[in-house]
Amino acid sequence: MTLGKTLWKIILIKLLIMFGVLKLFFFPDFLNTQFATDEQKAGYVMEQMTKTGESQP
Repeated sequence: MTLGKTLWKIILIKLLIMFGVLKLFFFPDFLNTQFATDEQKAGYVMEQMTKTGESQP
């Protein structure tokens, strides 16, 4: 039973490291680097969420 607990601990540690590295290097904080205020951030997000497909006739 101790082998199973040890393996689960190793799996959890590996997952935390993997997701931490992925977040740092592959998912930068786009909104904080592009916009200064919360209103600008909210406006950009709202625009992206409500944008219709431009290629449709």
